[in-house]
Order: sequence, then C-alpha cells, then structure tokens
Amino acid sequence: MAHAAQVGLQDATSPIMEELITFHDHALMIIFLICFLVLYALFLTLTTKLTNTSISDAQEMETVWTILPAIILVLIALPSLRILYMTDEVNDPSLTIKSIGHQWYWTYEYTDYGGLIFNSYMLPPLFLEPGDLRLLDVDNRVVLPIEAPIRMMITSQDVLHSWAVPTLGLKTDAIPGRLNQTTFTATRPGVYYGQCSEICGANHSFMPIVLELIPLKIFEMGPVFTL
Repeated sequence: MAHAAQVGLQDATSPIMEELITFHDHALMIIFLICFLVLYALFLTLTTKLTNTSISDAQEMETVWTILPAIILVLIALPSLRILYMTDEVNDPSLTIKSIGHQWYWTYEYTDYGGLIFNSYMLPPLFLEPGDLRLLDVDNRVVLPIEAPIRMMITSQDVLHSWAVPTLGLKTDAIPGRLNQTTFTATRPGVYYGQCSEICGANHSFMPIVLELIPLKIFEMGPVFTL
C-alpha cells in the first residue's frame, strides 16, 4: 500500500500492474526528453543574438518536426494498446467473485462456493485493533488465492461506484444495471487495500476494499470462509 511522502506507484502484485509500471516509466522518459529539448531550444532563443534567415523557410526542418511527433505518438500508443487488450483478456478463470457497490459498502458473492454472500463495511475508529488502518480496514475481508486467475464481476445497486485496488492494477466502474468484469492474477500473498474511486455521495470516502491473498493450498482448506 501507499506510504507517507511516496512519489512513485505502489509495488506491483500482478503481471498487469508490472506492465503498467513499465509503460509509465517508458512514457515518462519520452516526456523528459521532449521537455529537455523544448527548454534547450527556448534557452538558445533567449540567450543568442544571432539569427539565421534560412530557418524561416526550411522545408526539411518542417518535415522533421512534423514526422518526429508522429513517431513518438506511435511509440507511446503501441505498448498502451497492448496493455489495454491484456486487461480485457479472460483466460479460463479459476474463481469468480461478484462485487456489488452500495451506498456506502460492498457486497461480495463467491459464486463458485454455493453462493456465499457477505457485506464488507469500513471499521469505525472505535472498533480498530492495534495495527489496523483507519478508514481502510473492513469487518469482512475478501480472501482470494494467489497464482490463480480470478474474475471479478462488478456492478452497483444504486449509484456509480468504482472498484479499485492500485497494487493489482485494477479499476473498474460499478454501474447500476450493467455487469462489468475484470481479471487479475496475484503473484504474492499479503493484504492489499483499495477504495471506491468514483464520487458516489456523502460517504464516498468510507468505502474501502481489502483483499487478503493467501496460497492456493490454504485457500482450498475452507476455514478462510468463516465470517
């Protein structure tokens, strides 16, 4: 999860998030190069008193600064489209979880385990235990296995919500009357936090999401479902 004074993105816990971080660094380097070249050209323009009349009618230069931005856009667009299609792939998920947004809590349904349904509310400050995170911990966590493809079916019962877990690279809108889906594969165990990322009313800030990722062998034992 994020920590105080953090500048970069959260550590990746899924292959999709690793791809997103790589693309972020790739695009950032291109932006740095463009900014450096523009600032260098401005600096030369402001500091030199010499002028070259041939620059005012240089078709070769105009051709270069027309083609070069197009090439840069292609270098950004191709990896971006690749990641976009990767996020939409659904390859034989091992587990399907349905998440329903309400004002202001989440309902989860394990459709592959006899329709196990439970609500997940934010823990009030008076109920926090030592080590719990204020405004982020919930009474019932979503327990999921690692190294297994998981499909999330996301919808809403009232207004627009957004189911987002940054460390997994997930952010999917919960829309009333529509069922959206997203998939992920966690690569390491742990407890990961997210929040509703769509302004959904007065208590929008109090809709945390907590995923507890555990090894598959422990998940299959069953007691993790005791609420």
